[in-house]
Amino acid sequence: MNINIQAIDFSATQALQDFINKKAGKLTKHYDELQNLDVYLKVVKPETSLNKEAQVKATAPNAEFFAAKTCDTFEEAVTQCLEAIERQIVKHKEKNK
Repeated sequence: MNINIQAIDFSATQALQDFINKKAGKLTKHYDELQNLDVYLKVVKPETSLNKEAQVKATAPNAEFFAAKTCDTFEEAVTQCLEAIERQIVKHKEKNK
């Protein structure tokens, strides 16, 4: 699976990138046909407590999954997005049985 991380208007730290790669790698347990995972990170203006937005798009043959969350930290937002995508994958697999 190819993981692309884009930080919009700021540079993501190596620790954040490692965190995303580690969490995203777990998605292949549920669906090993995933080809691409695009993660978009941005800070929402104005500077409030819930201003870290993450959008995750996962691409597989004949399927595409998307989730967007806004939280206090990028780690929390990415975690919630990946959990949402995981639920979408499980639902997609059940539907195709």
